[in-house]
Amino acid sequence: MPRFVVEADGGSRGNPGPAGYGAVVLDPASGETLAERAEYIGVATNNVAEYKGLIAGLTAARDLASDAEVLVRMDSKLVVEQMSGRWKIKHPDMKPLAAEAARILPRAQVTYEWIPRERNKHADRLANEAMDAGKRGEQWEPSASSAVFAAPSAPSAPSAPSGPPGDAAAGAAAARAALAAARGGTDAGAARGIAGADTLFGAPTAGPVAVDAGADALLAVPGAADQGRTATATPTAAPAGGQGWGPDMGAPATFVLLRHGETALTPQKRFSGSGGSDPELSPAGRRQAAAVAEALAARGTVQTVISSPLLRCRETARAVADRLGLDVTVEQGLREVDFGAWEGLTFAEVQERFPDDLQAWLDSPKAAPTGGGESFAAATRRISATRDRLLAAHAGRTVLLVTHVTPVKILVRLALGAPPESLFRMELSAASLSAVAYYADGNASVRLLNDTSHLR
Repeated sequence: MPRFVVEADGGSRGNPGPAGYGAVVLDPASGETLAERAEYIGVATNNVAEYKGLIAGLTAARDLASDAEVLVRMDSKLVVEQMSGRWKIKHPDMKPLAAEAARILPRAQVTYEWIPRERNKHADRLANEAMDAGKRGEQWEPSASSAVFAAPSAPSAPSAPSGPPGDAAAGAAAARAALAAARGGTDAGAARGIAGADTLFGAPTAGPVAVDAGADALLAVPGAADQGRTATATPTAAPAGGQGWGPDMGAPATFVLLRHGETALTPQKRFSGSGGSDPELSPAGRRQAAAVAEALAARGTVQTVISSPLLRCRETARAVADRLGLDVTVEQGLREVDFGAWEGLTFAEVQERFPDDLQAWLDSPKAAPTGGGESFAAATRRISATRDRLLAAHAGRTVLLVTHVTPVKILVRLALGAPPESLFRMELSAASLSAVAYYADGNASVRLLNDTSHLR
């Protein structure tokens, strides 16, 4: 029996508002994109668009093989639970759509799984492309530019997988593991071994990585404290004992994440975003930048330096780039969040002046700081798009991103698949380094170094 993975999504800009859906059918054995569907559907709600995406994905799978076993993966908890029969369908607009979806393939052939939005970016991209096309008065057409994202481990196929890195069902391994889990089994090829700490800085080594490899392994700085931490974010199940490692996924694209050095506001723990005074590095910050430059020069793996447009980052990036003999490219998407009326204030001062707004901000990533600031949800969309664009441009390379607290935390959170509230549970020191290695199967490895005492 053929097996497919269907990923579907839908969106509405207004809810209700201009809406569209996207769906992709993937081969779980190779990660190849077998079919893409997207359409602008006019004014509708998010849920209607999500159901329309599901219908399109199931129809595309049926057209490929009517006897296929299909795993549907969506980030809509509502659709997944309703189609799985665990939630009742009460809304009159949903009932006929759910019934239509249920008629496409026999119920025994279809399994549903909820996934985080970060793992549904292929279908999400298609839905947004459809809405953009509808806004222009055009029909959606597949993009020819996505060939650059073909997974190196995938076999030759008539067409290359499309979408941002990891779109091929998070790679063949993830797709196989998901289907195996849906059937109650495991797959020997589902998991991939994470290379040693050197991999995160562009020098792949064999063997699994230890959780506490130490800062020396991270930066090759003699005498550095053992503060390195590695975490592996993977949607696959771990292999059973004795099954061994999965296939080689090729060299990852590695982002070395450097928070800028201290400014006068840093020790005072004041909000300092993209809407404030744009402070320069303090003397301590300049010493930190010089020390990081020496450490990275000793490591010798950074190939490109990219910086936030804010002055403190550009100064830090210039110190490193000059030491490495590289140029600095400025990327607007790496800027810090705009904290609105909170710029320059301490947390206690914000709590005193804007208690309700602060509590709302702490409670929801969609809440923005007082006075037109940027919410974490909006920042996540911006930084995700920046990440995907930079990954496409620097596949297989080691790139230093000099940025701020929030962008670093968001990139780490997304790589780990952690919830939005995890942003408040991370401590990130000035001039600290982290790294995320992005593999072709959609998995990511995260390494943190947060003790910067040896940089002073």
